[in-house]
Amino acid sequence: MTQVPPPFDPELAAALELIKDVVSPGLTMDEIADVRQGSGIQMLADLDLTLDGFFEVEDRQVPGPQGEPDISLLICRPAAPVGAGPLPVIYHVHGGGMIIGNNRVGVAWPLAWGKELGAVVVSVEYRLAPEHPYPAQIDDVYAGLLWTAEHAKELGGDPERIVLAGASAGGGLCAALALLTRDRQGPRPIGQMLMCPMLDDRNDTPSSYQMAGLGIWDRTANETGWTALLGERRAGPDVSPYAAPARAEDLTGLPPAFLDVGSAETFRDEVVAYASRIWQAGGVAELHVWPGGFHGFDGFAPHAALSQSAVAAQLNWLRRLLAG
Repeated sequence: MTQVPPPFDPELAAALELIKDVVSPGLTMDEIADVRQGSGIQMLADLDLTLDGFFEVEDRQVPGPQGEPDISLLICRPAAPVGAGPLPVIYHVHGGGMIIGNNRVGVAWPLAWGKELGAVVVSVEYRLAPEHPYPAQIDDVYAGLLWTAEHAKELGGDPERIVLAGASAGGGLCAALALLTRDRQGPRPIGQMLMCPMLDDRNDTPSSYQMAGLGIWDRTANETGWTALLGERRAGPDVSPYAAPARAEDLTGLPPAFLDVGSAETFRDEVVAYASRIWQAGGVAELHVWPGGFHGFDGFAPHAALSQSAVAAQLNWLRRLLAG
C-alpha cells in the first residue's frame, strides 16, 4: 500500500524548491566524501561567534576518552558580567547524521539562547563515522561533558545547571548522553533539548516510508548514517541504547526533555514515540510536531512563520527551565 506523505507547509515547500539542487533527500555511503566537501562547513570559520562582542570565544583541547585523542571544545562565555552568580551552561552537540560536521555546525541557536538568557555555551567536537564507528561519538561527547562539569566554575558557569542541546544526530547524541550519564552516575543535566533528533537505527516507522525521496534526510540517507555508525549491527538485535536511544528499555530518571520534529520528515514517528515513552516512564517532556515541517526547516528557512514559532518555543522552554 502506497504511503501518502503529509504536505509541506507552503512557505517551507517554496524554500525546498529553492535548495533542491543543493540539498537532496538521499545520501549513499559512497557520497559521504563529496557531501563533506560540499557542505559549506569551511564557511563556518568566518562566522562571528562573539555575536558583536557579547561572547569571548576560545577553542580548547581537552582530554578525550581514556586512551583516545583529545577533543576540541568551542567555549563561548559572556565577555561582561551577566546577572549575579554562576551562569547556566548550554552543552551543544552538533548534527550531521554522525558523518559530517564540527563544533561550529548549528551553534548559532545556542549562541542566540546564551545571549538572550545569559549562559555559557560549550560546543563539543566528536569523531565521525564511518572512519570512527560507535562508540567513538558518545564516548567523545561524554568526555566533553565531564570536562565541562568539572571546569564549569572557571568558565563562569554553574555545574549544577547544564542543559544538553542538539539537533538531528546531535539531538540523538544528547538523548544517548542523558541515558549514559544517568547510568554512570555522572554529571546530572537539568534538561535535554532534542531538536528533530535521530533516535532509531531501525528506520522502519511509517514516517520513514512516507517521506522516502522527499524533503531532507530521507530513509536512504538515514540508513547511510546508521550504517556508517553501526556497520552490520544496524537494525539488528544487539544495538546499544547509547548508540540508538530508541532502543532504551528504561527511560526513568532522565532530565526534562524538549522534543520537536516536523510532521513531514523521516524522524516524526520515532520522536513522538520517544516523548510518549518518557511520559509513560513518569518523566517530563514537551513535544512539538510542526505541521508541514521538513527536517531542519527552521535552519533552512528561518524567516518562515513556522520556523519563527519553532524557535520561539525552544527559547520559551529554556527560559522556563532555567527559571525553575
